Amino acid sequence: MNILLVVIAVIAIVLLFTGGFVSSLNFLLWVGAVLLVLAIIVWLVRMISGRKSPV
Repeated sequence: MNILLVVIAVIAIVLLFTGGFVSSLNFLLWVGAVLLVLAIIVWLVRMISGRKSPV
């Protein structure tokens, strides 16, 4: 689950930069922002609940 969270965060950051640099792809800015917010929420819920992923 941690790897998935990292992948989502990286994709969100890439989309944020792409959306910022290319004005015709402005919707990617919003997609990246939403993915980044979702990744942060999932991380916070995991930290608050104290659940550990099975290894």
